[in-house]
Amino acid sequence: MSFFGFGQSVEVEIVLNDAESRKRAEHKTEDGKKEKYFLFYDGETVSGKVSLALKHPNKRLEHQGIKIEFIGQIELYYDRGNHHEFVSLVKDLARPGEITQSQAFDFEFTHVEKPYESYTGQNVKLRYFLRATISRRLNDVVKEMDIVVHTLSTYPELNSSIKMEVGIEDCLHIEFEYNKSKYHLKDVIVGKIYFLLVRIKIKHMEIDIIKRETTGTGPNVYHENDTIAKYEIMDGAPVRGESIPIRLFLAGYELTPTMRDINKKFSVRYYLNLVLIDEEERRYFKQQEVVLWRKGDIVRKSMSHQAAIASQRFEGTTALGEVRTPSQLSDNNCRQ
Repeated sequence: MSFFGFGQSVEVEIVLNDAESRKRAEHKTEDGKKEKYFLFYDGETVSGKVSLALKHPNKRLEHQGIKIEFIGQIELYYDRGNHHEFVSLVKDLARPGEITQSQAFDFEFTHVEKPYESYTGQNVKLRYFLRATISRRLNDVVKEMDIVVHTLSTYPELNSSIKMEVGIEDCLHIEFEYNKSKYHLKDVIVGKIYFLLVRIKIKHMEIDIIKRETTGTGPNVYHENDTIAKYEIMDGAPVRGESIPIRLFLAGYELTPTMRDINKKFSVRYYLNLVLIDEEERRYFKQQEVVLWRKGDIVRKSMSHQAAIASQRFEGTTALGEVRTPSQLSDNNCRQ
């Protein structure tokens, strides 16, 4: 980044110490494009150099101090003027003075807490970045570098299946079951749908994965639903006693872990939406929340504390494994 002032300009560059070996991860930007950023996890040290290259070697650069910050912040798109910082660390690199030649400053943020996953959504963005600042009387020289943070979780062996009976009285009665209630992002959803009573002419059935982003609090709550996937499980009329298998691979879809009440600013939840369409184009549906989590390639002992915190965040989900009494899938009534 260049600053053109009176007589001198400078290029500022932030370089990580492990830039050559550190893994990069794709992350969606606000305009929907995907870019690769250096990938970090909670508790990892962030270190490197801030390099200053003077454009004119024979001229000096006066400054009021040089610093670097590590920042984690949440930006709500409807309130762009306010950035809510949940991590803010500062290292002073140089006292006020002048620079007469190009030079580099080392920095290190040790075992940085990064409690949340990087996220770019419809109405909110959570980002982590390094920001180097050369303070000047007129205009500061600022250089930022974004990184991506992934949160890894481990879960106890108890992972109850979801089993429910739903229907419309004297018209439709089905039982559906999913093998688990919590899935990692590369998992496979396995289940089945069993028709106990069919008195309406169903022509199509599908399962949708719906992401629900919730921002704001109180009266200023915004819900944004996004259908991530549509998976056809039946084309044609089912008969009583028929069983339809479900096998849905999650790896092919753009999913994030479930996020609940992140810094009291936003949540991201996922739902499996069972949709039935009859011959008169009436739609019947039933939603069930599932928890998604990110599994690391190698489960480290240091992740146990983070996993415990993550498990606590997911408390309060709908009771799983219970068979409910038949209820309407929608407000539509079937005809005899």
